[in-house]
Amino acid sequence: MIKIEGITKTFGTLEVLKGIDLEINKGEIVSIVGPSGAGKTTLLHIMGTLDRPDSGRVMYDGRDAMTMNDARLSAFRNANVGFIFQFHQLLPEFTALENVMIPAFIAGRTVSQASARAGELLKFMGLSQRAGHKPSQLSGGEQQRVAVARALMNNPSVILADEPSGSLDTKNKEELHRIFFLLREQMGQTFVIVTHDEALASLTDRTIHLRDGLVVE
Repeated sequence: MIKIEGITKTFGTLEVLKGIDLEINKGEIVSIVGPSGAGKTTLLHIMGTLDRPDSGRVMYDGRDAMTMNDARLSAFRNANVGFIFQFHQLLPEFTALENVMIPAFIAGRTVSQASARAGELLKFMGLSQRAGHKPSQLSGGEQQRVAVARALMNNPSVILADEPSGSLDTKNKEELHRIFFLLREQMGQTFVIVTHDEALASLTDRTIHLRDGLVVE
């Protein structure tokens, strides 16, 4: 489904990615691990089209996303990629429901369409009773589950997660990990997860090890 070929990326004189090749299959849950500075987050951002590589291709179902201009790439990303970050990045002035609806508004859906879909996702996350609460009124685990619902809003091809359970306690980590696998089971969702969590990495279908900007065995 996703094929990355020859990805390089340099920041100033620092060569962060030195030629990355990898494939992600539909329905896979893949973890990317490695020491700090290995290039994991940079690779995830390029895979999610948040950043462009210096060279190489990012193929989605045979289509090279890097050939698109910025406007087309933004629309492609909104429709095809969901993101989960370590610190949820919910907008504090909006309710849980409103935060989940935001990607749908960017895609041009109506309020009623967005609200219905967001409500379904929050119900799936066990958060129906919290839909009207703002992030400051939610626990850390609840905030991250709202972030997962937001990532799912436009039914993306893949969800890219950067240390998604890094700020959670053990109970909430386990719940979040359970949700990932439930989403794969019930919705066929694909996940690529950057993590330092060995327990999560051990559960995934495949682990990609990154070191010094290269995939290693």
